[in-house]
Amino acid sequence: MASPSRWDARLLARVGRLPTTRADVWLRRLSTFADHGKLWLVLGALIGTQPGQLRRAAVRGIGSLAVSSALVNVVLKRVFRRVRPDLAEVSDSRTLRRSPHTLSFPSGHSASAAAFATGLALESPVAGALVAPIALGVGYSRVHVGVHYPGDVAAGMAVGGAVALATQHWWRVRPTTPARVRTSFVAPALPEGEGLVIAVNPRSGREDYDPAADIAELLPRAEVLEMSEEAGVAELLGEAARSGRVKALGVAGGDGSVAAAAAVALEYDLPLVVIPAGTLNHFARDVGVATPPEAVAAVTSGAAVRVDVAEVNGTPFLNTASIGSYPEMVRRRDRLSGRMGKWAALTVAAAQVLRHGTPVDVELNGQRVKAWIVFIGNGCYMPRGLSPAWRPRLEDGLLDVQYLRADLRFGRTRAVLATLLGVSEHARSYREFQVPELRVRLLSGPQQVAYDGETGETTTEFVFRKREQLTVYAQR
Repeated sequence: MASPSRWDARLLARVGRLPTTRADVWLRRLSTFADHGKLWLVLGALIGTQPGQLRRAAVRGIGSLAVSSALVNVVLKRVFRRVRPDLAEVSDSRTLRRSPHTLSFPSGHSASAAAFATGLALESPVAGALVAPIALGVGYSRVHVGVHYPGDVAAGMAVGGAVALATQHWWRVRPTTPARVRTSFVAPALPEGEGLVIAVNPRSGREDYDPAADIAELLPRAEVLEMSEEAGVAELLGEAARSGRVKALGVAGGDGSVAAAAAVALEYDLPLVVIPAGTLNHFARDVGVATPPEAVAAVTSGAAVRVDVAEVNGTPFLNTASIGSYPEMVRRRDRLSGRMGKWAALTVAAAQVLRHGTPVDVELNGQRVKAWIVFIGNGCYMPRGLSPAWRPRLEDGLLDVQYLRADLRFGRTRAVLATLLGVSEHARSYREFQVPELRVRLLSGPQQVAYDGETGETTTEFVFRKREQLTVYAQR
């Protein structure tokens, strides 16, 4: 049984001798409200109502809390077996109505508080800073009401913070800085969007929001066209480009819509405006256009960059393409992501697909392999493994090829376990290489290619390569 140190006991006694104030009641209430993580679950639910960064922050915070709570209460307390402080000298105005009878070291309340606040701060530093004083208050309240030694609280805070930081092993925090591009390029400055035609996909992003009206207000002299069943992005922008009345093309939608607009912009050698209006906006975030006002600022000033474009059998794509089980994995991820966050959902979806999927026999630039998944990125993606999320560069001239071998003993079990543990990039079955061109031949029958959230043709041969670069409006 672990005993408190002399300093631990002295600090607790010093807190116990503090005069009675109105703060005693509020600290007791704060300590009680944090029982079983209620405080953090309520805050997480409120923060999680906001999409994007705040929702990811809430998911990471609550997930970190759950792991740290289990680690402290199921493992560490039983290892150290320190008993609670004696409440005989604690004022009645401070003591809890129901004193805990569990072991004392480390403090579970403190671990949960630090885990939630740290997880929140990793995704949203502002939200983390706002919650940090509450977390510290919960930790101190446990000493103030006499149920923990200060050392219990310090150890709990350390455990909770460490667990939250460790979540990056499975779910990396996306960098806030845009990917590296070539030296800034000058495109036509279009005051208020004059000479710009924008195709809007009203089905992208939130179901209750159509961005067309906001775009028309931000760029009043631009021509804003909405997609329909009769005319998609390619048809709307292609007609505008052929008319000769435009200086630039624009698109508001998800990655599939952006890829379709990029194909037209390349065909007519026009710069492209990307207004993020989808669910994930991978390309817009990589290029550094996180919000519509940022895109508008680049359009009016004429600031632009040059980025790589890849193609598969002549069809351009900006982000990723895949063959094998990856398209099904992405579909499952999208169904789960609303409940558990994108990268946790991707891990679960990958394990599910690998458990039931069928490998493909394929030649990659003449090398025959048996693989579960073949992933091709337009540029090198990070992190490595089955959770590619962002690119450090958008102009490296390379295709990022990653795949999981299916010809090893217990290969399916290895792949599932490596995926669930977040170490697929370290598994024996994981392989990767980078090339400027990739020729794929399916030996086990036709497969469908998927790219930028869309599905493409089904065939037995694919050629992936880089093509001419695309000019995109973006301020750096």
